[in-house]
Amino acid sequence: MEPHTLDAALADARKRLLDLVLDLDDEQWLGPRLPIVNPIRWEIGHVAWFQEKWVLRHALGREPLRADGDALYDSSRVAHATRWDLPLPTRSETLRYMTDVLTRSREVSRRLDDPQIHYFVMLSIFHEDMHGEALAYTRRTHRWPAPRISTEGVAVGSEGPLPGDVEVPGGTYHLGAIEGRDRFVFDNEKWAHPVEVAPFRIARAPVTNAEYRAYVEATGRLPLHWVQVDGRFCEQRYDALAELAPHHPVIHVSHDEATAYCAWAGRRLPTEAEWEVAASGYDKRRFPWGDDPPTPAHANLDARARGTVDVAAHPAGDSPFGCRQMLGNVWEWTSTRFAPYPGFTVDPYAEYSAPWFATPHMVLRGGAWPTRARLLRNTWRNFYPPHRRDVFAGFRTCAT
Repeated sequence: MEPHTLDAALADARKRLLDLVLDLDDEQWLGPRLPIVNPIRWEIGHVAWFQEKWVLRHALGREPLRADGDALYDSSRVAHATRWDLPLPTRSETLRYMTDVLTRSREVSRRLDDPQIHYFVMLSIFHEDMHGEALAYTRRTHRWPAPRISTEGVAVGSEGPLPGDVEVPGGTYHLGAIEGRDRFVFDNEKWAHPVEVAPFRIARAPVTNAEYRAYVEATGRLPLHWVQVDGRFCEQRYDALAELAPHHPVIHVSHDEATAYCAWAGRRLPTEAEWEVAASGYDKRRFPWGDDPPTPAHANLDARARGTVDVAAHPAGDSPFGCRQMLGNVWEWTSTRFAPYPGFTVDPYAEYSAPWFATPHMVLRGGAWPTRARLLRNTWRNFYPPHRRDVFAGFRTCAT
């Protein structure tokens, strides 16, 4: 991003974050104590603190704006369970702190064209984008009203299912980010390295609600947010109950649930390498459709549709082999455990990847409907424990 683009992205990321929380009251800003979410008043303060730490303090060497900032907001030192008990600033104080940090960071992004400044400003933007998505699923976890996100919106039709597999030939594929192609990548994407991929068949689209319903009817195992009302399957969408959209991808399923479905259906999850080959092709595209950044025609991203859409939507975003929606709509579980690539070297934000390599996190790929488009590319790796169902995750399958 150029300096003027960085400035716009800083403002946009903050607007989106506040869109997700400003309509909630003070009680909701603290919220119930759960192991899978943060108190909102802590989380948004943490986002501002992170930006201050890396842009103003680390890159520029400035003094902290709050003497208690590290003690309150350093997620690597402040245990999750204690965040509700901290002497957090008030709502108005938190918002003033966020504004102060953002104003100073925007001044930096406009004035300096320095690679180090550029890197850390982008890090803070992407970090804020990820927390914005986390706040979207926090609201759904609590069954609060859907967020009032300001977007231009898109027309959502009924495009139907997209059954069948595509054939992907075997070969040598270079898994990971290509050094020097992007100005910013996370350390867990570094660097592209050869892997041998055997020929395989992968579904053209993620598993739909209708397909998953057959599994539910056979096993009695309902996913998160599904309920039966008068014999009909419905889905709890934030604070509203709606009839299940049959051709939308199943969402809010864990890796364990996805694996169980595959065993029932005689299928399997793709490996991380298979997923990236199917998305990129052997010519290593940045995005499934090519090297141009995502548009609303390519993918369901940026919360434009305010939820999932049919799996047959967005044909302009097809991959070289004909897979659809490999970016957007739902994150997709893979069968690969999160681990470093060969020659891994930790980046300055050391807490991002390395602490999770020794834990049972599984890799997800592709992004979901509220994921910011600027965050994604085919090599981007997400990771969560296999039991998590609150994130915007679904899956596609491979033939065994």
